[in-house]
Amino acid sequence: MDCAFDIIFVLGDSGSVGVSDFELTKSFLSQLVSRLDIDSGNTRVGFLVFSTHVETTISLTNDSSVASIQSAISSLNYTGGGTSTHAALSHVRSAMLTSAAGDRSSIANVVVLLTDGQSDNVTDTKVSINQLYFTQGRDHRRMKRGGAFAPPPPKSRKIFWENM
Repeated sequence: MDCAFDIIFVLGDSGSVGVSDFELTKSFLSQLVSRLDIDSGNTRVGFLVFSTHVETTISLTNDSSVASIQSAISSLNYTGGGTSTHAALSHVRSAMLTSAAGDRSSIANVVVLLTDGQSDNVTDTKVSINQLYFTQGRDHRRMKRGGAFAPPPPKSRKIFWENM
């Protein structure tokens, strides 16, 4: 069964991450995108790197092949800084998950946050998470797959990976 997604990877590169873990994360992401259905156009991916500052490195319209995305991932540079998770998630909502930036309204959005620590502003991060989820206007009944309706999202939408 073919499933289409618009996926945004939000990659933290704060000072606590360090160069070696940043490189490990890039390797993980490169392997991960090789398993996504990107070349057919079913899945689009975007990347955002953040620390103190937020930068869109790949928008949903930029790269349409696994090879070009892997090349862009390999060219990401570690900068260090703070952990402005709230600003990164706000940027995803306001600048990346828009039709002008390539978001497809009929396709489910997935935001994957990869960070090593607590946000510099936990309260604003919680607000950004709620705004990101609720402003997408996604009606879970529109995410029909194989004759079944996708369930509404769970209250907790966090997945923690250890020893990536």
